[in-house]
Amino acid sequence: MNPLLVKIIDTPQFQRLRHIKQLGGTYLVYPGASHNRFEHSLGVAYLAGRLVKVLHDNQPELKITKKDFLCVQIAGLCHDLGHGPFSHVFDGLVIPEAKKMKRLRGLPDDIPEKWKHEQMSVLMFDDIMKSLKAQNEDVLKEHGLDDKDVIFIKELIEGAKTSEWTYKGRDEDKSFLYEIVANKQNGIDVDKWDYFARFDHQRLLKFARVGEVNGRKHICFRDKEADNVYDMFRTRYTLHRQAYQHKIANIIEDVSVHAEALLLADRDLHEGKPEDLLKISEAIKTAEDYSKLTDKIFEQILSSTVNNLKKFRNILDKIVRRKLPKFVGEARLTKKNTSKVG
Repeated sequence: MNPLLVKIIDTPQFQRLRHIKQLGGTYLVYPGASHNRFEHSLGVAYLAGRLVKVLHDNQPELKITKKDFLCVQIAGLCHDLGHGPFSHVFDGLVIPEAKKMKRLRGLPDDIPEKWKHEQMSVLMFDDIMKSLKAQNEDVLKEHGLDDKDVIFIKELIEGAKTSEWTYKGRDEDKSFLYEIVANKQNGIDVDKWDYFARFDHQRLLKFARVGEVNGRKHICFRDKEADNVYDMFRTRYTLHRQAYQHKIANIIEDVSVHAEALLLADRDLHEGKPEDLLKISEAIKTAEDYSKLTDKIFEQILSSTVNNLKKFRNILDKIVRRKLPKFVGEARLTKKNTSKVG
């Protein structure tokens, strides 16, 4: 790892990722699903560097610089800094439910409409840089990076989303760099490669090249690698069907971290503040508050003796004892009947 990446890794903001499981409640169904966001982030940074090096070595005309290489690696390292407790369940279930509860209670709703962990990753990255500067370590400048590079790193974390080129970190001739960490064009990125153990990313690395498509440079792969790419998406589908969306895992996540229950547990996030002033969902406002949110909240609540946590404590106790709600049934939607449901 580059010394700059090591500096970032050795901060409390990054180390908290050790305490956030990659697959949330899936661990309570599959004991092997215990990997965390920390090790995943290291893997993404490594693979991002591998892919950039392959493109640089095979196509020197792309003029990939050392600064480009370092920025892409930093983005890969920091892309998941913004994950909350139980990973995707936090921004996919807790935050939306918190918004709904605020509306029902007539409270001011100041939570962004489409809040995602990528937004918090950017804030957490800013907080890391701020904390390092406070220690008289302007690590970015020490490694030759400037304000434009910082913008580039943040854009990489969020991923290029629009067809019109509005990005300021790099000019359009470096558009392919935006497809390495978070590829919004087709979903083929090193973020996925890291956790697909059965997927052969080595071959895609070998045959990756940048080509011009519709006037913009994109990362492309040899036609003979089409089956390998299809296998990547097939692997993702299989993992979702058999593990990530396992019915018991969904029940556990829905029951244990459902916002209605979880919000009962955040009264002690800041001692001395009124009961309804700060909710877990409101910790997304600052990196300092958000840094306190990890999967540890499960054990903290389970072992607490505070009366106002009793309801949530009982829910977690039932999960530990495997006294779960029963799965009744499911309906599989097709294109034919989806419109009827809407």
